[in-house]
Amino acid sequence: MATRHVARTIVLQSFYEWDFYNREHDLTAIVERNMVDFGSGIDEPEFVWKIVKGIVEHLKDIDNVITRAAPDWPIDKIALIDRNVLRIGLYELLYADKNEVPPKVAINEAIEIAKNYGGNSSPRFINGVLGAVYRETTGEVKEK
Repeated sequence: MATRHVARTIVLQSFYEWDFYNREHDLTAIVERNMVDFGSGIDEPEFVWKIVKGIVEHLKDIDNVITRAAPDWPIDKIALIDRNVLRIGLYELLYADKNEVPPKVAINEAIEIAKNYGGNSSPRFINGVLGAVYRETTGEVKEK
């Protein structure tokens, strides 16, 4: 399994736990523990921290994008896994260096994570939201 994919799953696990406990636990401690427990083979630990820091810095904006892109789903009603997969995908799609993580890679990685950790409809939901945001930001028209 690619090291960046593992890094993203560690970020997902960390944000899931942080959200589950209503953000009352120390996110840094959660990430550090998950890095030890699940990321011993990661050769780019700074990639985990870059995503975590970026999501935290842009959390309000990312959640607003989710709210706009999925108006039928209030953010607090979106499954914890899906909400945090979207946060990772949107951070990479909107704020990460496009040369480091091209938009289509960000979307595909989020879909793969949703397939592994989400429910049956999670990949389709993640793809729909991220695809809509991608089209909006690039001006691309959806193919039929």
